[in-house]
Amino acid sequence: MNKINTKLALKYRFFHPCQQQPINPACWQFQIRTATPADLISVSQIIAESFHSQQGIWGWAFPLLRLGIYEDLRHRMASPPSRHICLVAFEATTGAVNHLVGSVELGVRYSDSWSQIGMGFPYLSNLAVHPQYRRHGVASGLLTSCEKISRDWGFEDLYLHVLENNHQARQLYFKLGYRVHKVESNWNKFFLKRSSQMLLHKHLSTDFTI
Repeated sequence: MNKINTKLALKYRFFHPCQQQPINPACWQFQIRTATPADLISVSQIIAESFHSQQGIWGWAFPLLRLGIYEDLRHRMASPPSRHICLVAFEATTGAVNHLVGSVELGVRYSDSWSQIGMGFPYLSNLAVHPQYRRHGVASGLLTSCEKISRDWGFEDLYLHVLENNHQARQLYFKLGYRVHKVESNWNKFFLKRSSQMLLHKHLSTDFTI
């Protein structure tokens, strides 16, 4: 069972990625806890690998993008809003060295730019899973933990963004009960040929069978 605890996970190193080994689903387990400042390097690496390519013409910019993610995380952890949390998933298999395999952030946002959303609402961001550990329930576990925290904060709704062309992520969110609230178009879609963002919403009082 997933648990939010305060154990410290082993950090990834920016320039020394972990060795890739096949995962045996029968014996592999993970747990979830609140992130600590000591996790920043690992979380930054996982997010960067999930959202930015190290290959191609822009591969040279990957270390700079990763550093920017690190600094943003460090700033939020140093002075977090009253309702903000970063969760990390770490490998907890017996006999293995614990290390981070995924992360997510949850906070309360205040905005009047999205129609039909109240003054304050929980918003999920930076959901990322290490490539080696995808499709093993890590993302679902992180999402479920965020939903529980949102309920504990007194909310019944949760929002997040996903790119319209990110079909794998959309499939996961729809499976977990998220629905399209709004498709946001902007000039980047036309001039830079970037995908539109979809604002998804889930009513947390509704139970879904996975």
